[in-house]
Amino acid sequence: MKLGKYSFGLGDRFALQGKAQLRAIIKAKEQGVDIIPVWNKSHREHITIKSSPADVRIEADDAVKALGWKGSYYVDADHINLKNVDLFIDSSDFFTLDVADFIGKAAEEEDIKAFVGKYEKYTGSLAIAEIEETFDISKEQIEAIARKYLLAVKEAGRIYRRIKAAKAVDSFIAEVSMDETDEPQTAVEMLFILAAIAEEGIPAQTIAPKFPGRFNKGVNYVGPIEQFAKEFEADLAVIKFAVRNFGLPENLKLSIHSGSDKFSIYGPMNKALKQFDAGLHIKTAGTTWLEELIGIAMAGGEGLAIAQEIYGKALGRFEELCGPYTAVIDINKDRLPSLPEVVGWSGEQYADALRHDQSSAGYNLHFRQLLHVSYKIAAEMGDTYLSALKKYDEIIAKNVTENIYERHIKPVFM
Repeated sequence: MKLGKYSFGLGDRFALQGKAQLRAIIKAKEQGVDIIPVWNKSHREHITIKSSPADVRIEADDAVKALGWKGSYYVDADHINLKNVDLFIDSSDFFTLDVADFIGKAAEEEDIKAFVGKYEKYTGSLAIAEIEETFDISKEQIEAIARKYLLAVKEAGRIYRRIKAAKAVDSFIAEVSMDETDEPQTAVEMLFILAAIAEEGIPAQTIAPKFPGRFNKGVNYVGPIEQFAKEFEADLAVIKFAVRNFGLPENLKLSIHSGSDKFSIYGPMNKALKQFDAGLHIKTAGTTWLEELIGIAMAGGEGLAIAQEIYGKALGRFEELCGPYTAVIDINKDRLPSLPEVVGWSGEQYADALRHDQSSAGYNLHFRQLLHVSYKIAAEMGDTYLSALKKYDEIIAKNVTENIYERHIKPVFM
């Protein structure tokens, strides 16, 4: 399998918006932009929702059949590891190998020594096409990078070989993910990480590094945009160099785990993709869940009451819900509206607070972040929530399609 130049990770917590998501991809195709849809869901999300990997496959297949999609599409086992990969083998054909937990843990000394010995030929002043500055690389620097990342890449190799033992090698796509860690990777670190991936024999088609700045859940990028743009461009150039020199797949591309809605960096990304004629995989997993909430709130009546109830419970379980996401949310509790205030809102007021429109006076990024991590409450509501999604499907589907197409696909890929 060969992943196309542009691909889009479509997260859908409750597996009811597959057709609405695919319509955004179809709209892009009608404008001459080919984007491969990739439905993704992590093990953590399955545990929270009490769903299974097979549910994602069913959703994707049903959406493709219903809308007559003739292009390729994939189902991503998102952020999996050796402990849970087996659960995804049958249903998935895209595997995001998450090895962030192994970063900073040293591999065997003989493995580090062998890696440094092979790649010390890159010491000195290294020029990479399309990057103005040259990199001054020392043997000690290569050793430090190997000591920090080699074990993580070897773990990716172990996961990949587990999948390969169960599936034909050309029947799935592998991504190596290192984004869920504390420190961003530099371009030089990226270079030798890619060398290590090649050494492990992983035919990675996407690589997800950690970038500088904050990628908080559901809200805009926080950090110096110029620095992000510089690192993004450098990584694109390093990937081209790695493909030429390390024998990695020619379609290897960056994967951006955006945490949803990083609007301020979409422009620089678009510019760089065109400049480098590069591909991109981008994930915006939580966006659809929030568009569901916006839709049921806008419906008023029972729908608004459900949306208000979810927020009330989220406030009461703040620590529980936010705990697993402390590294990727910044919520000021003093800026959260009180429950009585939200209960008094109209559907439009609720939607205005939640919808990611920074020009709106009603938008509240703290409210949005809290609800982004509160999908567990909706899952616990069971049929009450799912029935609302079905009842108000028309307004929700319109929001989902418009959000993906207008706010994400157009600024990134067009």
